[in-house]
Amino acid sequence: MSHIALITLVVRDYDEAIAFYTDALGFELVEDTDRGDGSRWVVVRPRGTGTASLLLARAKNEAERASVGAQTGGRVGFFLYTEDFAADHARMTTAGVRFLEEPRHEAYGSVAVFQDLYGNRWDLLQPA
Repeated sequence: MSHIALITLVVRDYDEAIAFYTDALGFELVEDTDRGDGSRWVVVRPRGTGTASLLLARAKNEAERASVGAQTGGRVGFFLYTEDFAADHARMTTAGVRFLEEPRHEAYGSVAVFQDLYGNRWDLLQPA
């Protein structure tokens, strides 16, 4: 085994999730395939990377709908690395991304916690 390829993120709606991840976060849409049963195979990832991607999976029942935005129990569950923290923070803020704190400069790097459109917590992180 060489790497993790996909991580599932349960979402309310495919199109609103695609718009957030591509427009606000600047991810690229890798695949959007109709599966013929009302579901789609939707994959997004940060631009320019060939590593882990997100599989956006629309919630299909009450249990899944209840997990939207709380997949990690309120903890930061996703870590978005950047090579230019200030530029990406400014771009994301302008795009309407909700940061929960001011940027911090820690021994391990520059970081700020933000929420995706559903409330999942992410770190924007530029390692030291």
